[in-house]
Amino acid sequence: MLAAAGVLSAACDDTPAFPDPTGGGSLEIVAEGLQSPVFLTAPSAVDDILWVVEQIGRIRVITRDDGLRPMPFLDITDLVSDGGERGLLSVAFHPNFLVPADDRSHAFVYVNYTDTNGDTRIVRYSLAPNTLLEADPASATVLMTIPQPFGNHNGGQLAFGPDGMLYIAMGDGGSGGDPLEHGQDRSTLLGAMLRIDVDGALPYVVPSDNPFVGDPSSAPEIWVYGLRNPWRFSFDRQDGGLYIADVGQNALEEVSFQSPGSGGGENYGWNTMEGTACFGTSDCDSSGLELPIHEYGHDEGCSITGGYVYRGPSAPSLVGRYFYADFCSSWVRSFRLEGGEAVDHFDHSTDFGPLSGVVSFGEDARGDMYIITLSGTVYRIVEPE
Repeated sequence: MLAAAGVLSAACDDTPAFPDPTGGGSLEIVAEGLQSPVFLTAPSAVDDILWVVEQIGRIRVITRDDGLRPMPFLDITDLVSDGGERGLLSVAFHPNFLVPADDRSHAFVYVNYTDTNGDTRIVRYSLAPNTLLEADPASATVLMTIPQPFGNHNGGQLAFGPDGMLYIAMGDGGSGGDPLEHGQDRSTLLGAMLRIDVDGALPYVVPSDNPFVGDPSSAPEIWVYGLRNPWRFSFDRQDGGLYIADVGQNALEEVSFQSPGSGGGENYGWNTMEGTACFGTSDCDSSGLELPIHEYGHDEGCSITGGYVYRGPSAPSLVGRYFYADFCSSWVRSFRLEGGEAVDHFDHSTDFGPLSGVVSFGEDARGDMYIITLSGTVYRIVEPE
């Protein structure tokens, strides 16, 4: 679903060696039988329910007491074009969702999906009355519609940052090699991460501190740019650092990072560069570009799946480690960030076993981390047995 076209290539000369993976956590099955699940999350105020996105256009609910509920939380299959890299791709809850518990004034969920024209839509829904387990399909408010020139590289995730703003990851629009050069074009919303304020007014307000506000050559919604296909990003819930897993073209998969407190505006290099390598040429100007903190070559995989920095209570030995996987391979790996560098690399394959088709990770309200496979299984990471 998410793979780049691939040829084998080494990542770089300092590709890390992975230690013998012992004591690297364990997995327990939370749910099975989902139809092409691609994302999982939960609002901060609800600690016993999980929401899982199915690519075909449904959001399902897993409760602690009942497991996977047959009734979907939201079903918009008639509005969604799915298949390949298209579909219902993620959901995010308003930061004040049920805060306090009896306040439904911000009981909003936001979804990112590919509509029947093949374009990206960002839409807000409200909870149905008197329930937590269903959204009101009639409450749809379209915030953004972003034309897509090709059928791949939709990005697809949206998430609220520590600042309360809604961040939206957009791929470069597709095909291969960025033929329309969106990655370095700040006049388009493609190839970038967007940042909008959903509380100021409908459909949204551009935050005044976005880095390109006032620049007539740039879309003011842009927070960072130079992205190819950011398939999953996350904020470290402890310090707010932003991790972006960007799917590569022919050679390199990468994890990029934005430091806490950044004012935005970083250029992550695509399509001048793919990872730390010049793209399409042996020589390029990398000045002013933000290079990845980690990359690996297509001898190890072909399509990175980004995760989270583990901050949960169920596996204390893993706290502080950033997890990621590869959709085409069977491994899950992690590292720690120290002084701006990825260190202490670890392969969890022995502990987790082979996991094919890892399409996403997820977090619950407590910070526990989950692994989602496209075949329909959700796992929780726990301490080793």
